[in-house]
Amino acid sequence: MEKQQHRLAFGTLVITSKLPDTMVHFTAEEKAAVVSLWAKVNVELVGGEVLGRLLVVYPWTQRFFDNFGNLSSESAIMGNPKVKAHGKKVLTSFGNAVKHMDDLKDTFAELSELHCDKMHVDPENFKNLD
Repeated sequence: MEKQQHRLAFGTLVITSKLPDTMVHFTAEEKAAVVSLWAKVNVELVGGEVLGRLLVVYPWTQRFFDNFGNLSSESAIMGNPKVKAHGKKVLTSFGNAVKHMDDLKDTFAELSELHCDKMHVDPENFKNLD
């Protein structure tokens, strides 16, 4: 069994546990820390910024957003309303994860299928969000 570290955007919470890589079990203290940290995140304000930064810093990820229109420059990306809306949607799903920490697998089953099986997004790309 390996030690795992888990990161959240806009702050780092390191959780070390001896668990298999397939499932994370949070203690009550860990859950409280995650909930407290997440309560400080303004999804409306920073959602687009998070996704925008991803698209600027890792430009190859833009291929997944070809229907977003102009992504030709940093200013175009950061001002793009579709980037802002989808960024909010992404962070809203993170908030949903915070509410369902005991059942993350089922909570994200549909999103996992969409992103991995249908859109063929390499799971490595999600590491770029931390």
